[in-house]
Amino acid sequence: MTRLPLKSASSHVETTATRNDRMINLRSEREIALMRKAGLLVWHAHEIAASYCRPGVLTEEIDLAVERFFIDQGAVSLFKGFPSGNGVPFPAVTCISVNEEVVHGIPGKRELLEGDLVSIDTGCSFEGWCGDAAVTRPVGKIDETFEKLLNITSRTLDLAIQRLAKASYWSEVAREMENFVRKNHFSVVETLVGHGIGRDMHEPPQVPNYVCADLLRNGDFRIQPGLVIAVEPMVNIGSKRVRVGRDHWTMSTVDRKGSAHFEHTIAITKAGPYVLTGPPQSQEEMIDISRYLWGVSENSIA
Repeated sequence: MTRLPLKSASSHVETTATRNDRMINLRSEREIALMRKAGLLVWHAHEIAASYCRPGVLTEEIDLAVERFFIDQGAVSLFKGFPSGNGVPFPAVTCISVNEEVVHGIPGKRELLEGDLVSIDTGCSFEGWCGDAAVTRPVGKIDETFEKLLNITSRTLDLAIQRLAKASYWSEVAREMENFVRKNHFSVVETLVGHGIGRDMHEPPQVPNYVCADLLRNGDFRIQPGLVIAVEPMVNIGSKRVRVGRDHWTMSTVDRKGSAHFEHTIAITKAGPYVLTGPPQSQEEMIDISRYLWGVSENSIA
């Protein structure tokens, strides 16, 4: 789940990197392994949600399926009951945003139609550690502009993951993300940003998908082992501007043109970026997720 960027009022003379590094919780290899368990549950929740992304399905049906899955696994939704500045807690375990809705859409009686884009964002806490991820999917056949939007937005997240392997500071990654989106004639949402994540869904640092003076002056941070962040590009076909709906949550483009959103929880390790909300990457992970999802034995997988 995205967060609103907060402007820093600090006028300290100390360097940005020093200041921000003191605020960030760097995680050990053991803690990152525990976060991977939550990440795998989030990945599987998205696999369940994907099976519902077809014409005729109500958005509340997707939310109910994910909620049942989290309950069955003993995981706690990060989204349901999450407070907002206006006093209206988020009422669901998923944010489901369709077409011009950018993020924080509330599931309900809306029926998915052929040609829609549906963005699904969800997260959970498992054994005290958090995972958060988002995917935008087509509903049936979509038009060429929507196809390009999905392609560019997903590739922007891929680009960020690749750049994290070599960058020294986040601003280097954000600049390449922003330039890639603009080169393809789309716009980067600036009203919402990614975030650090660990014991809580929203931890320092803030993780914008663009470069601005405030980031360079007060918000930049080192890319170093132990850093865990939720990187989530939000890309619009038209204007970058968004507005909040009457439900106090749903953020939509002001020009009502389409938007896409992709997100992964990513840890920086000595070996490089580790996508904690990605699919199983080894036989051992396949065995682990099968054990706690279905009680499947190692012999039945081999």
